[in-house]
Amino acid sequence: MEGSKLGLQTWLLAAYNLTTSRKGAASMKLHRDLGITQRSAWYLAHRIRETWKQGEALFGGPMEVDETYLGGKERNKHWDKKRNAGRGTVGKAAVVGIKDRDTNKVVVGPLEGVTQASVTSLIDGVVDGDAMIYTDDSPAYNRLEKHESVNHSAGEYVRKQAHTNGVESFWSVLKRGYNGTYHKMSVKHLGRYVNEFAGRHNDRQLDTLEQMQAIVLGMVGKRLRYRDLVA
Repeated sequence: MEGSKLGLQTWLLAAYNLTTSRKGAASMKLHRDLGITQRSAWYLAHRIRETWKQGEALFGGPMEVDETYLGGKERNKHWDKKRNAGRGTVGKAAVVGIKDRDTNKVVVGPLEGVTQASVTSLIDGVVDGDAMIYTDDSPAYNRLEKHESVNHSAGEYVRKQAHTNGVESFWSVLKRGYNGTYHKMSVKHLGRYVNEFAGRHNDRQLDTLEQMQAIVLGMVGKRLRYRDLVA
């Protein structure tokens, strides 16, 4: 909040809107609700998202790991935005999610590419080495040691304890927010947007006042200047 020209009440109302809106709150809605400009609302929302930045965690498992892709469909893009490189994940940003079944908490992060090296690096940072990990049949997970997968490509989605249904339910909320609220999440700011959805998911067992207190505590030691945001 240092140097902010916005009053404390505006900050609190913005935090309340983002905390209680399961699919997020667009800057146009915030600017109308708070009586500030859309640019100020956009900047304010990103500073609040920064408070949800995921810190160090070590999940004990069992875990679910899965990836999803965010971005517009090629057929819906203007002709000068089309990549003409195929369909499916072409032109979309990759996001990998890890869900701890014991705590129901998630860690989510965008990756430049879903490769064995990038996925393993992300998992090693948050998962205890002895944890069982459940994934789909993507080759990106082949390096994992204590690991069991389900074969989605063959129509297999659950085999006893092996499934990724928990993290996929998180993806469904994220994508509803993408399609219904934000409509676009730029690759540059994607990390903060997924932090917002992960933070809201992880704090959902708290009451609203405790969720807002967590946002205030998350501000400590963080700073996001406008010139850095738009650089």
